[in-house]
Amino acid sequence: MRSIRPSSSTRPSRGGRRRTSSLPAAVALVSALVLTATACESGDPEAGGDASASAAADGGNGEIRIPDHIKDKLKEHGIDVDEWKNGAWKNWNKDDWLREAQDFVNPIIEDLWDPDRMRDAEEPDQGVDESDISGDQGVTDPEPRPVEAKAVPPSYHENAATAGKVFFDSPQGTMVCSATVVQDPAHPGKSNMVWTAGHCVHAGKQGGWYRNIAFVPSYNDSGKSTAELEGATKEEVAPYGVWWGDWVQTSDQWIEQGGSTGGDGASYDFAVIHVTPEKGSGGKSLEETVGSALPVDFKAPAVPQIESMTATGYPAAPPYDGQKLFQCADKPGRLSLNASDPTMYRIGCTMTGGSSGGGWVAEGSDGKPALVSNTSIGPVTAGWLAGPRLGEEAKGVYEAVSGKFAGQ
Repeated sequence: MRSIRPSSSTRPSRGGRRRTSSLPAAVALVSALVLTATACESGDPEAGGDASASAAADGGNGEIRIPDHIKDKLKEHGIDVDEWKNGAWKNWNKDDWLREAQDFVNPIIEDLWDPDRMRDAEEPDQGVDESDISGDQGVTDPEPRPVEAKAVPPSYHENAATAGKVFFDSPQGTMVCSATVVQDPAHPGKSNMVWTAGHCVHAGKQGGWYRNIAFVPSYNDSGKSTAELEGATKEEVAPYGVWWGDWVQTSDQWIEQGGSTGGDGASYDFAVIHVTPEKGSGGKSLEETVGSALPVDFKAPAVPQIESMTATGYPAAPPYDGQKLFQCADKPGRLSLNASDPTMYRIGCTMTGGSSGGGWVAEGSDGKPALVSNTSIGPVTAGWLAGPRLGEEAKGVYEAVSGKFAGQ
C-alpha cells in the first residue's frame, strides 16, 4: 500500500463523517499517508498487446519463447528479446520505459524468481509531496481505531487459498505486493485472473509498466520464519508455482494521475493480471491449481450497510518482514481524498507496506463473500488502510481482461 509520511522517505499504503477542506487539514492527512508499491494498466478492451505476450519459457533451457509479432512489437521499442533475457530489462532509461496501456509486455525469464529473490523483495521508500492531498477532500468519516492484524494460520492454502504475492522489478529494485485469485466470467471454474493494486504493476503519471511481474499463490504456505526460508527450496516457497502476467490492465486514471506518494489516483488504484504458469501446470488453470477464486462485486453495499470487511496481505514494512500472511477485520468508514473522485473504503488495520493490492472481502450484493476492494494507501504509523470502491471503471478493466482471453 502507499503511505503518506510526515517527512522524507516512506513506504506506500492507502471513517464518522467529517468535512476537511482547509489546507492545514489536508497537510495533516498528507503527513499520515504513504503509497505502497506501484501502478496498473488501462481498461481499454481494444488496447493492443496479446495473450501470448509472455509465453512460457522453452523447456528447461531458460530460452524465452515469444511469437514473432510480439518480438516485432518489442523491437519497435528498441528491445531485443535475447538482450532482455540477459539483463537488458534492468535498463530503466525513461525513453525506453513502456508506459501506454497497449504497450504492456512481460516475457517470462525462467527461474528469475528464485527463493532468495522473492524473500528479499520489498517496497521502495517514497517521499511525500504536499500537493498529493490538498484542497477540498469531501466527506470523510472519523479515523478508525487501529485493529491489530492477525496472523493467518498455516497452511495458507487451507485458510486463505486465493491469497498470494505479486513480485515485480522497478527502478528502485525488486518489489512485492499482495494479490487475490478472482473468478473469470469467460472461464467459469478455470480462471487465470488475479486482482491487485494499480501501483503494483505501473508507476503512474511519472513512469510506466513494471517488469517481470509474477504471482505466487500461497507464498510460504507453511508459514516458515525468515531464517527458515533462507534454506527453503522454490517448491517450499512457491508450492503452487510461479505464474507470470501475460496481460495486465489498470484504470486510465491510474496511468494518467497515479503518484508514488500520497493519494494521487488512489480512488482508481486497482489492476487485473492475467497469468500463465512459468512451468507446466498439467493443463490446469490457476483457479483449478489453488482450488478457489473469489467473485468480484462492483455493486457492493454502501458503508452503512457493511458490518465488516476483511483485508488480507503480506505486510513487509516493520514490524513485519513480508514472509507471513495476515488479516484485519473491521467495520469500514469512508475516506474522500478529492471531492471529484469516488470515496474510498477505510478500515482500522496495522498492516504495512507489502500488503498493497491484497483483497478486501465483504458480503456482496447477493449476500455471499466477494472481493469489494484492495489495499491502496495507509498511514506510516500503521493504524488504518484504505482501498478504492469498485464501480464501473473497475468493472470495465475486469471485463476487458476476461474478454481478451475469452476464446482461448
